[in-house]
Amino acid sequence: MYDNIMREITPLTKSDCFTIFSREKDCFDFPLHSHEELELNFIMNAKGAKRLIGDHIGIIDNVELVLVGSNLPHVWQTHNCKSKNIKETTIQFHKDLLDEKFLRRNQLSFIRKMIEQSARGILFSIETTKLIIPRLKALNHTQGFDSVLGLLSLLHDLSISRNMTTLSDATFSNAELSYNSKRIEMVMEYMSHHFQDIVTLAEVAKLVNMTEVSFSRFFKNKTGITFVESLLEMRLGHASRMLIDTSDSVSEIAYHCGFNNISNFNRLFKSRKSCTPKEFRENYNYDNRKFV
Repeated sequence: MYDNIMREITPLTKSDCFTIFSREKDCFDFPLHSHEELELNFIMNAKGAKRLIGDHIGIIDNVELVLVGSNLPHVWQTHNCKSKNIKETTIQFHKDLLDEKFLRRNQLSFIRKMIEQSARGILFSIETTKLIIPRLKALNHTQGFDSVLGLLSLLHDLSISRNMTTLSDATFSNAELSYNSKRIEMVMEYMSHHFQDIVTLAEVAKLVNMTEVSFSRFFKNKTGITFVESLLEMRLGHASRMLIDTSDSVSEIAYHCGFNNISNFNRLFKSRKSCTPKEFRENYNYDNRKFV
């Protein structure tokens, strides 16, 4: 799987809690890649560059701050960026820097949720990003125990910031989301096994012994989206992975993922990904063509 995605060996050693490095450049030339470590990536002066995180594709603004989860494919491409003075600061830290028992403490609930969401990639708001720029610079010149405290403080403040956006579909990223509900988990498991078939609200409501109206309200309250939106996200996530992992035609992938109309599939895909399935596949193959 993901044969065209480079597995990066990061400079972070097992003996260190995290590593931080800054650089200035005139283009983005690193290929599509992934690594076990979580990565907080700050970019300035690169408006018009393209961001690929999981199955998300977007154009970045003048400042950018993204938290990339463990093993999530990602890359930034020059695209329409005209700047020759791009500034980038990257923090990488071990996925077990904060172990699960520690993260279960009440005071760390926001950080725990943010790390869980990072499996899909998180884009922070421009306002939040501008506020933390001085702290990133300070962290770059801090050492020892103070640097660890600085990182934890930064992560906490990011975790409680407003208007953060998750980027990649959960299905594509294999994100293990916690819903605190056995009924929702039962429905999600059922959907993951039957997404290629016709799945109706009536049958999943019956599965958890609820009326359709009650289940609809319950589902949106627990997940933040409707049942139909969740099923669409799941299908598009699987379709995105197949566009990368296989050479199957777009129509074959559409039908395999539960779309019975290729035009409808193309329309829904473009509305969610801002590109056609064909363009999405070409975007992911772009770096592979350059670096093989």
